[in-house]
This record gives sequence, structure tokens and C-alpha cells, in this order.
Amino acid sequence: MRALAGGGCLALLLLGAAEAGTLTATREDGTEIARLPVPDGAGWCVLWRHSVEGFEVSDCYENRGGAMVLVRAHLPDFAAGLDHVPGRGRQVSDGQGGYWILDLDEPVPGNAYILRPGAGWVNHRLRAGDRTVSLSALAERERVTIALEGDD
Repeated sequence: MRALAGGGCLALLLLGAAEAGTLTATREDGTEIARLPVPDGAGWCVLWRHSVEGFEVSDCYENRGGAMVLVRAHLPDFAAGLDHVPGRGRQVSDGQGGYWILDLDEPVPGNAYILRPGAGWVNHRLRAGDRTVSLSALAERERVTIALEGDD
């Protein structure tokens, strides 16, 4: 895992040539802070630490024919704000006291959404393959658009 430390600097992470499917993270002012190749069929996750319990939570997506689709989530506990909604995916044990919500298969409207990366140890990150970008280090508490873009 490679993390990008911010230290207040403006940074851009380029992780390969643009492909039919590029995940971007962009500040409200239009500054791109991350670019990750995610070709059709590839996936990525948004990871963070639960603000009360401190364990890692993840929401994982796939590029399905150019559409951003939420496919699964990992929740290590039924802590504050974490729960499975019946009829939304399938809950299964992770074998370690937590659970996965599988088969969510929810397209994200417009292939984009807004995230405000948490401060400090909450450390919101994007992970695609063996690459990880800390959004918290680059845009803590800022409005960031996470988007799946196709080739132009």
C-alpha cells in the first residue's frame, strides 16, 4: 500500500495513462487531487476509520461498462452509523466479528458523488489495485467530488 502524505501541499497523483475508466478526486475549485485508472471490470474502494471505534470501514465500487456501481461494503462492527438495511444487498459474516454487505449493485447517479474527507486519523482513502491515495491528507474537510470518467 502506498499512501500520499499531504503536509498542506497541493498534490496530484498520476497512476497511469488515462484508460476507458478513470477515477478522479477533485476539489470544489476544480483542482484534481487524484487520478486512478479503473478499466471496465476493475474496482476500487473508499476506506476510512470509524470516528468512534477507530476500525476500518470500506465501500467498494466497480466500473461496469462505464458506470460507477457500489458493489459491497465491509463493516467490522454494528457501531454508530453502521448497519445493514434489509433488502439492500446481502449481509454475511466476515468471520472476525464484522460483516460484509454483498450484492449491493447500486449504480451511482451521474457516476459521481461528493465526499468530505475526515480529519486526521479518520483518513479517507481511495484504493485501486495496489495504489492508495489519502484524500484526508490532500483535502481534509473539503468538498471533494469522486467521479468515474471515460476516455475523452
